[in-house]
Amino acid sequence: MAVAELWETLKQAIVAYTGLSPAAFFTAVAVAAALYHVVSGLFAAPPPPPPRPREEPEAEPLPPPVQLGEVSEEELRQYDGSDTKKPLLMAIMGQIYDVTQSRMFYGPGGPYALFAGKDASRALAKMSFEPQDLTGDISGLGPFELDALQDWEYKFMSKYVKVGTVKKTVPVEDGSTASTAPEASEATTEAEKAQTTEEKPREVSAEAVKEKEAPSDEGAQEN
Repeated sequence: MAVAELWETLKQAIVAYTGLSPAAFFTAVAVAAALYHVVSGLFAAPPPPPPRPREEPEAEPLPPPVQLGEVSEEELRQYDGSDTKKPLLMAIMGQIYDVTQSRMFYGPGGPYALFAGKDASRALAKMSFEPQDLTGDISGLGPFELDALQDWEYKFMSKYVKVGTVKKTVPVEDGSTASTAPEASEATTEAEKAQTTEEKPREVSAEAVKEKEAPSDEGAQEN
């Protein structure tokens, strides 16, 4: 009842103030709103242009791989990615590869950064990140680990450029034994010389005795 009374009061007010029927009044309001929308669209300022996409700096081309030849493990550690001016190198099975193009994996902060600058054959075969496995020594590996290592080697050969080899270190024996031998030989030589020197006077003295005995023998024959 309250809504019906409010509607009747509204219709009477529309007729009293505008002289239009309620239907004509609402039609006029709708037309005016549409007209306002059209006119405001014609004179409205154009929308701002969309923001230009941010231009990313072009990546600098990678320098060509530098052939190093045969290097020691100590020299290989200098190419672990800590110096951005040097190539990023890694070795597998004694063969050194330039992995600079995969710096996001083998460079500082990458998931395989521990392998950079080293011969990581054992670690790759065992998929180990233990420091003791970061070596090129593959002794004691099982057949499955050797197969995994071979897969890694094929991957490196097909993807990266070989730039050198790791110099094999020959274990040096303790020099105490080697230094002792010449001393012993020298001592033996000196002993032999001393013995020879001692023997010579003995021979001379024997000859002298013979010479002394000779006159006595002749005297005996004369008698």
